[in-house]
Amino acid sequence: MIFVEEQKTQLITRLQVLEAFKRARANGGSAGVDGITTAQVEGNKRKYLYPLWNRMASGSYFPKPVRQSLIPKANGKKRALGIPTVTDRVAQQVIATELEHDNDNRFSRNSFGYRPNRSAHDAVGQCRINCMKYSWVIDLDIKGFFDNIDHELLMKGLRYYTSKKHTLLYCERWLKAPVQLPDGTLKPSEGRGTPQGGVISPILANIFLDIVFDKWMEKHYPDVAFERYADDIVVHCQHFKQALRLLEAIKQRMKDCKLELNREKSKIVYCRRNQKNQPPFKVHYQKFDFLGFTFKPRISMMNGKLKLGFSPAISSRNIARISDEIFKRKIHRWVHFPLSKIAELLNPQIRGWVNYYSRFRKSELRKLFRVINMRLVKWIRNKYRKFRRRHWYNAYKYLWGIAQRYPYLFVHWQFGYLP
Repeated sequence: MIFVEEQKTQLITRLQVLEAFKRARANGGSAGVDGITTAQVEGNKRKYLYPLWNRMASGSYFPKPVRQSLIPKANGKKRALGIPTVTDRVAQQVIATELEHDNDNRFSRNSFGYRPNRSAHDAVGQCRINCMKYSWVIDLDIKGFFDNIDHELLMKGLRYYTSKKHTLLYCERWLKAPVQLPDGTLKPSEGRGTPQGGVISPILANIFLDIVFDKWMEKHYPDVAFERYADDIVVHCQHFKQALRLLEAIKQRMKDCKLELNREKSKIVYCRRNQKNQPPFKVHYQKFDFLGFTFKPRISMMNGKLKLGFSPAISSRNIARISDEIFKRKIHRWVHFPLSKIAELLNPQIRGWVNYYSRFRKSELRKLFRVINMRLVKWIRNKYRKFRRRHWYNAYKYLWGIAQRYPYLFVHWQFGYLP
């Protein structure tokens, strides 16, 4: 049996390390700077996890550099993602679980990101209710939040939430760990920022913003409703002047905490819910995006009548992003596969899109799944010679016949999005 030694100076048990590894293994992820994968650690726990527990329990654990990986963003730019080693992710999971268990009940009820029994759907649902109550919304975007968190202020906030020495010790070491750039050079810590991709980063971000924003709002503006999911924040106001004053106060608060609002993305939005009681001036913004959904005026059924409401649905940006992903997979060229194999390859992704985006205004997904159906029509024309020189509608009709006979073949067909 492994891990037979007793713990030393720090209150970390071997069971915590084993449970943390199970969660790290379930989350997946690639190897860090040492090239060691999750499968290698699982195949030899004594070699990798026992030294980790021994060092964490004695206070001699030091993290390895974080490997930086650049991933593309929707606007064409790239986001720097930090990938710790597998053992470092396990160590971070140990501390993150402790912080989550000890402090989750101290967080604001308006905070939804990276918390147990809370989800993005809960945040969007509450935002939808508040948009029907309040006429104005402040859509906040913090400029480079994860890259600009001040380490000194973060550690000061962390000491407010915990007094455990090993938690403070290791969090400080993770913040000071160097970053290995894609060219192999090491970049030392600059005293700010926490790498996106680390297990500990979300809980540290929650702790930081709970003090910087949540508790500040509840103390100085107790009557103002808001939702926060990590660094995505929406604030609701009754009047335009109130929104202007509050936006200026939030800007100053962020500046005092060494953060900055993105001027291009932070805006005041009018929640137009009816044809009457319009503001006496021209409104620049009547829609905003929150967690992949676009909130804007939409006709909906209320109490058996068609009325103008302000509700969420999948954003056009996400429809374009997913459609582009579908095009890049070049489904129409998979002529060496039968249709059942294509369904097997696509269904996991389609199921994820349906489960997330169909929660609000499911009908808007028809635009997305029409793209998949038309890719399948093109696959039929490439697969079967008899459809190549005929009008594309013949292939479409053939796919419609398959959908009628096998309506559960593709996930989106099961929900009624037939060709």
